[in-house]
Amino acid sequence: MTLAIALLLCMFLGMHGFNTQLVIEPQPNFDVEKFAGEWYRIGVADESPFFAMFKDHLKVSKGLLVSDANGNVNLTMWSIRPYGCSISVYSYEKTDVLGEFTYFSKRHKITKDITIVETNYTDYSLVLKYKNMHKEYTQVALYGRSSLQRPELIEKFRSFALSLGFSDEAIVIPADVDPCPILDPSPPYSK
Repeated sequence: MTLAIALLLCMFLGMHGFNTQLVIEPQPNFDVEKFAGEWYRIGVADESPFFAMFKDHLKVSKGLLVSDANGNVNLTMWSIRPYGCSISVYSYEKTDVLGEFTYFSKRHKITKDITIVETNYTDYSLVLKYKNMHKEYTQVALYGRSSLQRPELIEKFRSFALSLGFSDEAIVIPADVDPCPILDPSPPYSK
């Protein structure tokens, strides 16, 4: 329903680029406990120049999302680097709205907003990231409980990204799976 409303708004407004005034609501009745667990990032849409330089090397990466008693979550992502497997931990703080989180990016030195736009908890999730670095760069990601995803969910992700003004060139569905294993995320690594 939320996705349908967002798509209709985008078509109605005739958007050609991402409208930062557009409010996208999170998954209704979002349940962080059901959302916790292992996820694979299997699709990314990003218009930033930095992403454009590396998008051809993007692989499906693994992550583990663990919630705490307060409703905050830690996302641990594993990805291959030239020197081996790299671990990044992102600490997402809940907001007053279920399905919306914030985190401070040490790399960009800004707070970013994360919205879980849509999920069925067992198969996929569409996640929207907002950041402002003198220009709105927004990222949409498709996560799945498996490293392989059904074509109709890939198309749903692609349609959603296009409806927000992302170009076809900004949408990447990696074919290769990152070989890094999921390890115990207990060490307090942070990015």
